[in-house]
Amino acid sequence: MRNILVTGADGQLGKCIQKIAKNTKEYQFVYYNSKSLDITNAEQIAEVFAANNFEYCINCAAYTNVEQAEKTPEIAYEVNAEGVKLLANACLLKNVTLIHVSTDYVFDGEKVTPYCITDDTNPINVYGKSKLLGEQYIQQILKQYCIIRTSWLYSEFGKNFYKTILSKANNGEDLQIADDQTGCPTNANNLAAYILRLINLTTKKYGVHHFTDGKAMTWYGFAERILEENNLRTTVFLQRAKNYRTLARRPKNSVLE
Repeated sequence: MRNILVTGADGQLGKCIQKIAKNTKEYQFVYYNSKSLDITNAEQIAEVFAANNFEYCINCAAYTNVEQAEKTPEIAYEVNAEGVKLLANACLLKNVTLIHVSTDYVFDGEKVTPYCITDDTNPINVYGKSKLLGEQYIQQILKQYCIIRTSWLYSEFGKNFYKTILSKANNGEDLQIADDQTGCPTNANNLAAYILRLINLTTKKYGVHHFTDGKAMTWYGFAERILEENNLRTTVFLQRAKNYRTLARRPKNSVLE
């Protein structure tokens, strides 16, 4: 049986992988959350890799609080960059292929058309900068890797925009949603399925990938779609937020090709 390590297994993508992988018979998935495996702890990583004969490591572990990252950048860099570096070194030592999930926030958002994998990166917030450094560590250390940039993940698991909007709408709350950022909502279940397809490819496609599965829209447009899908568009007051400010700068356009 071929073994696959999944880090950050309690996050929404990790849980989607667990759901989909139940039907996979050719692999044995080994799941670790942040409590059972801290990717910033080199000793823990070494112990886990020594105890298992992994063929792949799917890294879903990340520090994703974009606002808090501006206040505590050292934590964002520790997890998203230095922790990834430790994983990459462990993968190199044990000849394990690393599949790493990254973000659209490695781009500055100034491009008016979708971003290609060959476009120059230029993150404008701490979260994006820390994720880009993690990418760079992987590329410096490994040859057998897939970096998958994705955007605006949602699913039935964890905290995400879709569930937040639905919860507020069901509670009868009025919604004021920003309309100055454009991206692609991505169902984490479909991203999980894409990762498993990559693993099952006979000819491996190493390098940087972009994966999204939705149409480009603003957060306001996304909220509209959520309300429409759940027959709530006529019962909830939805308006565009004016002068909506955040601590972290966001890219205006982060659509991935």
